[in-house]
Amino acid sequence: MKESDNMSKREQEALNNKEYLNIVRYILESQEFNKRKEYKHHGDKSVYDHSIEVSYLAYKISKKLGLDYKDTAIGGLLHDFYYDDWHITPKEKNILKKHGFTHARQALENTKKCFPQYLNFRIQDIILRHMFPLNIVPPKYLESWIVSISDKIVSMDLVKNKDMLICVGLKKRSNKNE
Repeated sequence: MKESDNMSKREQEALNNKEYLNIVRYILESQEFNKRKEYKHHGDKSVYDHSIEVSYLAYKISKKLGLDYKDTAIGGLLHDFYYDDWHITPKEKNILKKHGFTHARQALENTKKCFPQYLNFRIQDIILRHMFPLNIVPPKYLESWIVSISDKIVSMDLVKNKDMLICVGLKKRSNKNE
């Protein structure tokens, strides 16, 4: 699928796990999902790479706990499946309309258009509630909590030396190495 030189250990493990790939292969091979390879997420990591890492971490945790690891893998992969690269789209002045507050709903709408066959109540909740507590309504399912926490773990790996407000789209990036 891609060169292993630029992949994290978690992403390499995910793309070598046959069971995981059987669950998410159709999404990973879709042209629309692959556009996310060009969307920056945090630092130099793409939305595509970030989503695989979140999905796989959540899949492993859910499987270990005897939860619905298939829904968790799918929801984790689609949790940031928003419309376009928020780093290059016009910046919204109203804080409640900034990326951190709106992209979960965009990801759900995009999933409804591109992958409706995967949607059920749990996967919808995973996608829509992954930004808790930034989005006020808490997750309903344990699988949703696991994706939300996995997203934060993976994101913290990426932002250790970054300004967190920049990473969630609440502060403008400077031209220096951010």
